[in-house]
Amino acid sequence: MPWKKNFINYALLAAITLLITAFQWSEEDFIQFISNKLNKYRSTLPVEKAYLHLDKPYYVTGDTLWFKAYLTEGSLHLADSASNLLYVDLIEQRSGRNAALKRVQLNGGTGHGEFVLTDSLAPGAYTIRAYTNWMRNASEDFFFQKNVYVFNYEENTATSTTMGKIDLQFFPEGGQLVADINTRVAFKAVNEAGLAQEVTGFVLAQGGDTVASFRSEHLGMGRFQFAPKTGETYRAFVKESDGKVTPFPFPKVHDTGFTMVVDNLSNPFKMRVIAYAKVPGKTEMPVHVVGHARGIVAFVAKGKIGSRGLMMQLPTTELPDGITHLTLFDESGKPVCERLVFINHSRSLRVDIKPSKPEYKPREKVDLEVTVTDSAGKPVEANLSLSVTDAGQILQQPYEQNIASYLLLSSDLKGIIEQPAYYFDPEKTERKIHLDYVMMTHGWTRFKWEDVLRDTIPPAKRYVEQGITLEGDVKRNNKKLTEKTAMSLFLSNDSLSNFMTSETDEYGHFTVYNLAFSDSLQLRIQGMNKKGNQSLSFTLNPFDAPRASVVKIPFKPVTVDGQRLADFLKNAAQDQDISRKIRESRERLLREVTIKAKKEVPRDSRKLYNSADATLKVTPQMASGYMSILDMLQGRVAGVSVMGSGMNAVVSIRGNRGEPLFVLDGMPVDKALITSLNVFDVESIDVLKGASAAIYGSRGGNGVIAVLTKRGNENYDYSQDIVPGVLVTKIAGFHTPREFYSPQYGPTGPINPNPDFRSTVFWAPMLKTGSDGKVRVSYYHSDATSPADIRAEVLSPTGLPGFGKSAYSVR
Repeated sequence: MPWKKNFINYALLAAITLLITAFQWSEEDFIQFISNKLNKYRSTLPVEKAYLHLDKPYYVTGDTLWFKAYLTEGSLHLADSASNLLYVDLIEQRSGRNAALKRVQLNGGTGHGEFVLTDSLAPGAYTIRAYTNWMRNASEDFFFQKNVYVFNYEENTATSTTMGKIDLQFFPEGGQLVADINTRVAFKAVNEAGLAQEVTGFVLAQGGDTVASFRSEHLGMGRFQFAPKTGETYRAFVKESDGKVTPFPFPKVHDTGFTMVVDNLSNPFKMRVIAYAKVPGKTEMPVHVVGHARGIVAFVAKGKIGSRGLMMQLPTTELPDGITHLTLFDESGKPVCERLVFINHSRSLRVDIKPSKPEYKPREKVDLEVTVTDSAGKPVEANLSLSVTDAGQILQQPYEQNIASYLLLSSDLKGIIEQPAYYFDPEKTERKIHLDYVMMTHGWTRFKWEDVLRDTIPPAKRYVEQGITLEGDVKRNNKKLTEKTAMSLFLSNDSLSNFMTSETDEYGHFTVYNLAFSDSLQLRIQGMNKKGNQSLSFTLNPFDAPRASVVKIPFKPVTVDGQRLADFLKNAAQDQDISRKIRESRERLLREVTIKAKKEVPRDSRKLYNSADATLKVTPQMASGYMSILDMLQGRVAGVSVMGSGMNAVVSIRGNRGEPLFVLDGMPVDKALITSLNVFDVESIDVLKGASAAIYGSRGGNGVIAVLTKRGNENYDYSQDIVPGVLVTKIAGFHTPREFYSPQYGPTGPINPNPDFRSTVFWAPMLKTGSDGKVRVSYYHSDATSPADIRAEVLSPTGLPGFGKSAYSVR
């Protein structure tokens, strides 16, 4: 990345020093110290960021929620992170209940899927989350979370506007108020639903004098100048609309300490940092100013704060877009002030969406061309997702989160960032100062300096998942094991059959990593030790989804228009009714018909051969007298010789010197596994001799002994079977995404008489631009005559995000 290279070359920035007694650039040892600490922390606990692009902001029961998943590395936002498994779940906000979970397989950092919002799903507010197993090493605040609302057909569209109790917090710039040092104080007010609340108020000294007044300027935020006095305490008050005055606590004034004020707005190419200090007995205080962007050091500078303070101007042209974190360190290396600044050089990708014409007719074919370029206008090959919705039913949310605002802003801050895309809209002239309010009122969350500076960093408890993890415990006679135990695992479904071995630790715990399969697998586990298998019991540990916090005051986390919502619910109900009638029309009672035919016996898929030379059917009576399968063969099949017993048995067919090939349910295995099988688990044993074994090639030169288990039979009823020392179950795999249905209304196609009022007109989650930066898609519009909203979200392999929108009319 160019900016990272420039960071290294720019470790010592040129600065203009005013109002200082002395200033010099940092010694090399402190630069190396901070860089090493941050690099060690990032390498030990690297960050992943997940993001979901949804097809629309709200839904109705019976609808489908479509999503595209992006996973990036946390510092440079490189598109392909380490994890290949992303968990996406749907949380009911009232109860915190996990209503649905999908395991999404990622390829190159992207994947997609959907949630079918069945009629059994309770309507109301939900949160959709996305996270990897590795992300669970940090706070759940770092999961991607987005609020959605699920309506039902009888939903009352009226919404409550009750403000409720206000929470008002004050944030001195740099972190604290120091007596007799003038500074700035930012504030933010939210209501009980956690949403911004505009406020007006004032600050009183303990004697009752008004020393400051304040008024929120944007989404409950603002700031004001404040000069704290020695020995004073202050209280803040908010004026309610009914004239009532409500008191709020105000930050404590410290007799000694440091302050830091940053101006990142006056000059587009430089930021000004001013530091003050009040330390008894000292007139000069050596300090360091460290700047980093998402854990990568941008600069380290050293100066001395004198009686008139320290001021420096730091160039910002080489800093990356996003949050730069400034920290002031005292002479002992302790962080004493922190401040966030947002750098926006508009380096995000440009996304241009062009319909082939500005207006279409209902059910007409729509052609779209999406062009992705960088800030210099050069084409970019990128991965993108595209959503088209009916504007007559779906109201797009004001300045809703997109991939650029999430990666560069929201993902690195505490709390909810309302209308995040507002701060990236070049048409909003005051967005920069409003964004600076966000920087002062939302703290950095990715790490704490005390964690970075400690001598040792605790290793992560959770690991990076490349696939599905199978985890469980083994006990013997319901007691913990005292030694390692070997196990055999047989996994199968319609397209996969695999045998593997594993081993528990000395406490009986086992883990199998990186299984890659879709939907579900049938799993069979049993021990492989020489004796005592039947006394083993197996337990699989189910996936433990992270707990979700319960929202105390349920609210609609979306902005809706009454008429659009009414049309949306009506059309959704109509669509569901049509689907129901179509299903019913397919279920017709036919007259009784008698068909005579010869019953065809289906071929057992476990057998490559048509018939065996000899087959031994295993009965419970037969199995009860033997410890191993080979013991049962002895003396029962002509031409088969078994010398010895159990694990030491030696088998030959027709006097061959070598042992035959052993096959378990169609899969070649070694003799040790065959002898370790539970005899009560065997259905039959086939023996192939001579030419019959040729189907197995040279491996069958000494004959074949094929063991067929009861559980390997696809018609076997597992619910009726309990076998000691064996666990048979199913495990969930990667979600298999459905394909979005887009009807074809071409002139040569059949006429569809059913009305079509899709709220999501088109959804294409896995598009890629070519070397020319372009991608083209086509689809047929619905019957709606209202405009169509088009939204595209983009991420390049080098970590540059982008967002674009467009529209077309329908008449």
